[in-house]
Amino acid sequence: MNRPKKLIVSHAPFWHIGSAVPERNYNTLIATLPAALVGIGIYGAPALAVLCLSVASAIGWEFLLTAIAKRPNTVGDGNAAVIGMIFGMLLPATVPWWLVVTGTFVAIVIGKQIFGGIGANPFSPPVLAYAILSVAWRVYFDYDAQLLNVQVDFAPFYPLGAAKAFGAGAVADIPLSDLLIGRQIGGAGSTSALALLIGGIYLVARGYVRWEIPLAFIAGLFITATMFHAAHPEAYAGPLFHLFTGFSMIGAFFLATDDSASPVNTLPMLIYGAVGGIMTMLIRNIGAYPEGIIFAILLINLMNPLVDKIRPKAIGKVA
Repeated sequence: MNRPKKLIVSHAPFWHIGSAVPERNYNTLIATLPAALVGIGIYGAPALAVLCLSVASAIGWEFLLTAIAKRPNTVGDGNAAVIGMIFGMLLPATVPWWLVVTGTFVAIVIGKQIFGGIGANPFSPPVLAYAILSVAWRVYFDYDAQLLNVQVDFAPFYPLGAAKAFGAGAVADIPLSDLLIGRQIGGAGSTSALALLIGGIYLVARGYVRWEIPLAFIAGLFITATMFHAAHPEAYAGPLFHLFTGFSMIGAFFLATDDSASPVNTLPMLIYGAVGGIMTMLIRNIGAYPEGIIFAILLINLMNPLVDKIRPKAIGKVA
């Protein structure tokens, strides 16, 4: 006698798109490689050491915490490695080892696991870790001071810091092509706008990142920078300068697009991204910090639950 088939009832979504968490994370790691390699090419072994230690310690904290909490081991899904890689890419190549390890602890334990693990974190873990550490140990996030003894064949100062302190004239002679390919002082893997753009386009093309957030973020940043520059060109650098320097590209494609901390519908994503770009320029130009990406993304992470309530209108009506 044939037994009847059982119906399985589960929550949405009911249609799987075919990709899994490990696949997305491993492809994100692939997308970070061009920019990471540029950083290693500029800063050499110190940058490689920071990136490797950041990835390794993030994986170690993930393994340790899941073991202590008696949760399933999630190291294999690659999310901890992605968090470690992106956090390491933001840091100066010469930061001490303990700062890297402390940062990955904050990112994994406080930024991710304390909220329940992947998919439950309200903030982007690398952004949260960078923000906390940059407030606690600000001296180590002064790129000019940290990279003072690094031998480079381009302008040996942090472009955003110079623009903030001395106005647009201080960075007027820096070729935009240098900023585009990464010939500038900055994070160990975040100086090349072109390499980050290539990685971001790869993620969008593969469907791991929606285009709305990066496009709206870049548009908000670009338009706001244009307005500042038009109002006072001697004080505020132009939009292309701001687009190609700092954390602009890594922010647009790798930080603002964190799955659990960003909206899921089209209009909310556009609002979320545009506000992030606008706030970045407000902080850079009239705020206390030369770089505004980190605090701008924390802000839009906070507003995510609100804007995500904007939903498409339901089809049909109740009789």
